[in-house]
Amino acid sequence: MRCPFCGNDDTQVKDSRPTEDNSAIRRRRFCPECGSRFTTFERVQLRDLVVVKRTGKRAPFDRDKLARSLQIALRKRPVENERLERVVNSIVRRLESSGETEIPAAQIGLMVMEALRNLDPVAYVRYASVYKNFREAKDFEEFVGKIDQDMEPVED
Repeated sequence: MRCPFCGNDDTQVKDSRPTEDNSAIRRRRFCPECGSRFTTFERVQLRDLVVVKRTGKRAPFDRDKLARSLQIALRKRPVENERLERVVNSIVRRLESSGETEIPAAQIGLMVMEALRNLDPVAYVRYASVYKNFREAKDFEEFVGKIDQDMEPVED
């Protein structure tokens, strides 16, 4: 593994352990050249996924980009990093096990919205505001109104 600080190709693993959900191996590394320490993660990748954007453009699936988009929606919300990591792992597993190698970006967006809806209602509205391209305050009002209707208990 190349050192991210000095570019040395020969780094040493000092400690390896599984992540809490056993979905990856966390490795603490040391660079003998510059003395820096850093962490890497090793994960199983079942297949190479390609995201098909609305424009038709194709891009390699980026797990870190998925995690960042969730982190942005969850900024300053009371959700632990472990729960966020479980959500990311769940979405990636579902995508990899779908049998498809080309995944429409809209499908990923809907999976993220579904996950956020169950995780944190404020993050759900934040993500939806970007995903659905809200332009005015009334767009928020209509969306939140639909959420409220969906949450109302059904009478017998």
